Amino acid sequence: MTTRAGFIALIGEPNAGKSTLLNRMVGAKVSIVTHKVQTTRARIRGVAMEGDSQLVFVDTPGLFQPRRRLDRAMVAAAWGGAADADVIVLLIEAHRGITEGVERILENLGDVAAGRKVALAINKIDRVQSDVLLGLTKALNDRFPFAETYLISAEKGYGTDDLRKWLAAELPESPWLYPEDQIADLPLRMIAAEMTREKLTLRLHQELPYQLTVETEKWEERPDGSARIDQVVYVVRDGHKGIVLGKRGETIKAVGQAARAELEEFLDRKIHLFLQVKVRPNWLEEAERYSEMGLDFKDGN
Repeated sequence: MTTRAGFIALIGEPNAGKSTLLNRMVGAKVSIVTHKVQTTRARIRGVAMEGDSQLVFVDTPGLFQPRRRLDRAMVAAAWGGAADADVIVLLIEAHRGITEGVERILENLGDVAAGRKVALAINKIDRVQSDVLLGLTKALNDRFPFAETYLISAEKGYGTDDLRKWLAAELPESPWLYPEDQIADLPLRMIAAEMTREKLTLRLHQELPYQLTVETEKWEERPDGSARIDQVVYVVRDGHKGIVLGKRGETIKAVGQAARAELEEFLDRKIHLFLQVKVRPNWLEEAERYSEMGLDFKDGN
């Protein structure tokens, strides 16, 4: 039996649907998905099987114009994920078309994609008419020599099976890189932290979600098969701490309940989750925080 395995980088603007596509391909929730942009911070790997091929998807942070250290580290991680991959998939939102951000990605794609195939996936096709899709497909293929173009809805699953089959055939011959039943190579501590951060992002608004981070401080396995997980939510100001805690602690309590329920479903066992909120004014400038997020602090320079 000839097996194939390799890395597939999903790149695109923030909110293009990369995390949704990753979760669709893997068949489980591996990456943080919210309606807010720039929620994926690290390069998250999800593993899917297609026939005799093992597809290792790298869900990269969205590519955007960086303004601060964390932004720059995220963008560097995204391009780094593309440069390390065997195949690249560029996601474009059908209803937004060729934005300034897409123009910038196309300008840089040639250098990063040298020697590897790039597929175009036009996502959220249910939001536009077919003639708009045809025009967008032609315009994008005139700009870059895409190996294949797929019209998909990552959320609803349209077109994603065809994309996965094509990707499986394009990967190099190789032994599998992970055990067959493994769906992610992120440490469970980081997946747990990401799940809590997602719940916070969904509940809070404006700038605050980008000014906080969640770390799993302790993970204790218990004799009855359950686990105790202690997490810290770091914020930059006292005022932010009050917002995260909410009136009489209601916000953090609701976040904890939602995160615990999702963790129990993901891990298929009882979880005892304890959250603390701490003020760290300079966490955005601390190398240790970046390591916990899977980012390189130096990339933020």
